[in-house]
Amino acid sequence: MEDDNIVKEPAVDYSKRKYTIEEYLESEAKSDIKREYYKGELFAMSGATLPHNIITVNLLISLGILLNGKSCRPFNSDLRIHIPENTLFTYPDISIICGKPETLNDDNFNALNPTILVEVLSPSTKAYDRTKKFDLYKDIPTLKEYILVDSQSIKVEVWRIDQTNRWTLQEYKTQEEILEFKSVGVTMLLMKIYEDTDLLRP
Repeated sequence: MEDDNIVKEPAVDYSKRKYTIEEYLESEAKSDIKREYYKGELFAMSGATLPHNIITVNLLISLGILLNGKSCRPFNSDLRIHIPENTLFTYPDISIICGKPETLNDDNFNALNPTILVEVLSPSTKAYDRTKKFDLYKDIPTLKEYILVDSQSIKVEVWRIDQTNRWTLQEYKTQEEILEFKSVGVTMLLMKIYEDTDLLRP
């Protein structure tokens, strides 16, 4: 059985060679696979399971409908997020940006100002998403909520930053509960998130 206390990161792509940000961006534009960048190292992103993809699509469709006409917009994992404070370039499963998207040097590729980030958890990366990756995400000045959606059980963890600049956790564990995207003013039934998976009970 997998030990959830072990932090597993995406696999290092190119042994010990260090890359500049410019080299990374140039190579990523030509790459057939997505790779994270952190402090000179490249990390290959692994593929996702069918439940992971179903949950991600359910979230995106519902968020697109709920946010229609508002100043906030959801984006899928093709949008790369950059955090200048710690050098990370990454591809969250879902990003929500409110107002005008800001990008690195106005390049229209590397977004800087997400309000909400959502990761659908996979067995191999869930500990990393909960710990080290969350620590890196905390360096985003505009980030208000970090949402972790389990793909193996009905469980959603929501980290929100409060008025004292502290991150607080709220958990949802039943399909009847309503998930609140508090910073953008919309809600969603967990049953809707897990629709068409084998996790819902009759």
